[in-house]
Amino acid sequence: MDIFRRLEHSLLGALSDLELPNGYTIMKSIKILTLVSAIFLLAGTASAQVFKIATIAPENSAWMIEMRAAAAEIGERTSGRVTVKYYGGGVMGNDRKVLRKMRIGQLQGGAFAASGLLERFPDLSIYGLPLLFESLEEVDYVQAQIDAQLMAGMEKVGLVGFGSAGGGFAYLMGGAPARTIEDLQGKKTWVPEGDAVTYASMEVMRLSPVVLPISDVLTGLQTGLLDYVATPTSAALLLQWYTKVKYVTMQPIAYTVGIMAIEKKVFDKMSLEDQNVFREVMTRTYVTFGEMNRSDNVKAEAALKANGIEFIEPAPGAIASWADLVAASNAKIWAEGGYTPDLLARVEKMLADYRAAQ
Repeated sequence: MDIFRRLEHSLLGALSDLELPNGYTIMKSIKILTLVSAIFLLAGTASAQVFKIATIAPENSAWMIEMRAAAAEIGERTSGRVTVKYYGGGVMGNDRKVLRKMRIGQLQGGAFAASGLLERFPDLSIYGLPLLFESLEEVDYVQAQIDAQLMAGMEKVGLVGFGSAGGGFAYLMGGAPARTIEDLQGKKTWVPEGDAVTYASMEVMRLSPVVLPISDVLTGLQTGLLDYVATPTSAALLLQWYTKVKYVTMQPIAYTVGIMAIEKKVFDKMSLEDQNVFREVMTRTYVTFGEMNRSDNVKAEAALKANGIEFIEPAPGAIASWADLVAASNAKIWAEGGYTPDLLARVEKMLADYRAAQ
């Protein structure tokens, strides 16, 4: 109220010499003008929107630098009407905790691995199905056809996404060489929290899956809770997991993607103009992330080799036997798990067509 009282005193001086209509006093006019000014001030305050977004990306990492640049551009292009604040390094907790904080309004969004969003939108698991893709070219071909559908599906469940940024293929890493299924049986292998498809696939192969959030994986490797993880080389380097492994099996296990998700009910409070700016900037940023990650994975592989980690090939015929088991598991899970019914069949048809054309 102090600002309105100061405004009142200023107006008193400005209006003291004005001639007013009959029945109006200077003080009454000031009260009216003050009320009008207050309405405009409050309207301006109400239009401002702050997005608090959590991410596991470490501070000063390339991802965080790009995200802060995107936030600055959004703030500038919306004339300060939209502010984006990041909480990096996992300080807001694992994906499940971030989603809970989004629901209660403590956060408005998060940057997730796809597995972190499966409880809200299970279809995102399509990219990470074990042994579905064989090359980055196959991923690009499918992604160009279904990514827009997945983002539209997210909006139907109350989330706004801006495209999926490829994190690269996850490779099996551990303290001992793994060339066959038998090498892995009885060994504790990490499954991301909420990833029911990967969990089921490991059970089919008679492995020993251990479910942990990403934030707890390093501790799991340090304490012996985990024997193996599957992750892109860049993530192993960035998250320091490489310090606890000695071998990498050179077979793409699953494709990983990163996705930013914003609560739609909050996103819709912005004007359409500001929504368009937000979408444009964040979509472009996530395209950049995908490009960065491909380059980073190549560099990370070289860095891991320089640190004495051995890259080995699976035994002849091992992958074919894995693929047969996993394909049956994928189909069963997809049929029973509440996913869009025809999505997996469509993607498999796309891949069959692509491979035939090659």
